[in-house]
Amino acid sequence: MSSDYGKVETDVELKTSAAKFHEFFTKRPHHLSNISSDKIKDCNLHEGEWGTVGSIVHWNYVHDGKAKVAKELFEAIDDEKNSITLKVVEGDLLEHYKSFKITIQASPKGQGCTVHWTFEYEKVHGDVEDPHTLLQLVADLSKDICSHLST
Repeated sequence: MSSDYGKVETDVELKTSAAKFHEFFTKRPHHLSNISSDKIKDCNLHEGEWGTVGSIVHWNYVHDGKAKVAKELFEAIDDEKNSITLKVVEGDLLEHYKSFKITIQASPKGQGCTVHWTFEYEKVHGDVEDPHTLLQLVADLSKDICSHLST
């Protein structure tokens, strides 16, 4: 594997159930602009139905202080494992990455859960930075979702 391929991961401990987090991110991501408006400006269903494999979601978000867009395909949804796999099919990320895949898995832990985020990508060229700031953004977003689900 060349250095143009990469993978970054993070775990976020939350005080909400794995099933609730998974259900929210799978079926109600369009509510994110209401609960995390500093990060997510808009989320719309572009194709398909919420919570189904093959659906495409269009995001308007803020990353590193700049307005960005992304179109993501729901490649896999596993309700048993509380896992989602998304593939970026359009948007700003593809200016820097030939491919970008996101896996989100929520696992029960004590009274809450651990959400494990994984980004797998191929850079356009070796000078592109690994997406650590984007990983921090989704970690913060996970905490916002937890706060919302806890109210």
